[in-house]
Amino acid sequence: MVYQERNIWTSLIVSAVGMAIYTVIVLQQAVERPVTEIDWVPIMLWTIGGSIVAAIVLSILWGMFAGMRDPDGVGRSDQRDRDISHMSARVGQAFLVIAGLGVIVECAVQLDWFWIANTMFYGFALSSIGGGVASVIAYRRGLV
Repeated sequence: MVYQERNIWTSLIVSAVGMAIYTVIVLQQAVERPVTEIDWVPIMLWTIGGSIVAAIVLSILWGMFAGMRDPDGVGRSDQRDRDISHMSARVGQAFLVIAGLGVIVECAVQLDWFWIANTMFYGFALSSIGGGVASVIAYRRGLV
């Protein structure tokens, strides 16, 4: 597994876990009160910060173990890696565009900040996951 693919797997794992943790915490609070009364800002910020730290730590640890097995292959990149990166960025960007359009509509109808922020949060998460899945598929099946 090449360096870039390893980092993509790390991002996929952390994004999915972070999104799940945030969703569970918010849903647990939604049982007790309306979602518009949930103090979602610290939960979201801790989730984003924790996900960034977890992705860095997991990437470093995984890279260290991979480097022990194949010291010559660490950090190598070729044209295929760059092509896959560009393709996955386009896939991920599609989710951001959809989320951005959703936010514009939500602002137009003056929804609560909770809905606007969560639309963008899940848009970012789905962008990361969607782009990562596209990359993994491209690494496994090749670019068409």
